[in-house]
Amino acid sequence: MLHVVMHSVMAEEENKFTIDEVISGIKDKLIYRHPHVFGNVKVNGSKEVKHNWEKLKRSESNRDSVISGIPKSLPALIKAYRVQEKAGSVGFDWTNIDDVWKKVEEEISELKKTLEIGEQSKIEEELGDLLFAIVNYSRFLRINPESALNKAVEKFTHRFQLIEKELKAQGKDIYSSTLEEMDAIWEKIKKEK
Repeated sequence: MLHVVMHSVMAEEENKFTIDEVISGIKDKLIYRHPHVFGNVKVNGSKEVKHNWEKLKRSESNRDSVISGIPKSLPALIKAYRVQEKAGSVGFDWTNIDDVWKKVEEEISELKKTLEIGEQSKIEEELGDLLFAIVNYSRFLRINPESALNKAVEKFTHRFQLIEKELKAQGKDIYSSTLEEMDAIWEKIKKEK
């Protein structure tokens, strides 16, 4: 709120707009985008509310695509999630989670075949397709992929730091330790947690 007020005061000093105009604009936008709350539009569930909201938002900004307006600066996992969510909101979506998993398996198979060929640009493309399919699967599980990946990174980091701590306790340097030594500690940590 401090930023909104601060920018509004600066804008008012330059005769651009006032805080009252900002508040009025926000109010008007809320009323316009929520006719099921402030008007007489009847909806059946949150999916229809979201569909109507997207439709209204798209019409007011003259976007040429349902998936327009997703910021390019978003992290790729979140961007993939939003693209799939928006495409799904108009019915371009899988009907059941088993088919989504089959798509993940298909993308794994395609990646394996491409690895045999060894063309780096195709490998990158197929890996991207696999990640995109996994993000879609996470959407069907109602799991935020960014959050899930962050938790996996934190878990790995914690376990790796325990490996370093254990090696140090054994008087060993991690740089001269073997994969077998580190992996044995890793497996022990996994069983304890």
